[in-house]
Order: sequence, then structure tokens, then C-alpha cells
Amino acid sequence: MAKNKARAKPKTSKQPEVVAFWETKSLEEMSRAEWESLCDGCAKCCLHKFIDDPDVDDDNELKPTDHIKEHEQMVHSSIVCHLLNDKSCQCTQYEKRTILVPDCVRLTQDNIDDVFFMPPSCTYRRLKEGRGMPSWHPLLNQGKTTKMHAAGMSVRGKVVKDNEVSLDDFEKYIVTWPLNDCD
Repeated sequence: MAKNKARAKPKTSKQPEVVAFWETKSLEEMSRAEWESLCDGCAKCCLHKFIDDPDVDDDNELKPTDHIKEHEQMVHSSIVCHLLNDKSCQCTQYEKRTILVPDCVRLTQDNIDDVFFMPPSCTYRRLKEGRGMPSWHPLLNQGKTTKMHAAGMSVRGKVVKDNEVSLDDFEKYIVTWPLNDCD
């Protein structure tokens, strides 16, 4: 004799729907919370970058700058800030980072036009340039960074900390992968 099996009702996931505020608001119109949520967490901004300039001498070599001249070229290194957790790609001292690392830049709506060193894959830069949100962004993936890391868009597994190497040897660490972008 066959028994009637009660069919289980399919479980429905009640995921909160993400409101695509980045499609309806300009960067300037966003609240601070919206702005902060745009950070994809790749940590490429935490990489040490250098300007290749033949006019640089020993007195001004390796000094921070807030501009790049027309004849100069920026190069990225695989050297990252010592405050970065290189597994999670999160700053271990996020709230105090600009105090602990004085040349760390706090990206805001007011200074985004002047921050020339953001990599092409940076969501802030992509939105500013009208290229939209990348498919691997955590906001499009239930807050998870898995797709970002799988796409190779983060620094995970690619970096050495600045307190573990001599910055005088930066030329040994020059890389082009931070310039990669996908979709």
C-alpha cells in the first residue's frame, strides 16, 4: 500500500531587495552610508603606487603627492599598507587609518575628482566615469566578496606588507595586475 507523502512547501528566501541607489543617484547625492557601501573591498587603493619621473632626485624620491604631471606615469606595486588584513582585504584600523598612516587618503564625494590613483576597476571610479557597477561587486552578490576574489579583482594572495620590505627596493615589486578590470 502506497503512503501519501506530504509535499514540503518550497522554502522561499526572503532576501531583502537591494535598492540600486547607484543607478538613481549621482555620487554627490549619496548619503555617507550609501557612499561607503560602494567600496568593493578590493584593497587596490591600499597598494603603494609610485610616479615614474626622470626629473626626481634623492631629495624628493618616495614622497607622497596629490597630483601627477603630464609627462609622468604612475606605476603600481604589490606592496600594501601594513594595516591591511591581506586575507579579508579590510583595513585593521579603518577608523584611525588616516591618523596612523598620514598619507592614507579618505575618499569622499568632495575629493574624488582629485584622486587620480584609483584603479580602473574601482567602483567609485567606474560610477564616476559612467561605466556602472561591476558584476562581482558585493552589493550585487548578497554582500559577499567571493565573486570579487574569484575574478581576481582584489589584492588577496598577491601582496607583501610595507613593513616587511624595503621601499627602496620598490622596483622589484612593480606589477600591472591592479590595472585589470573585467565587465
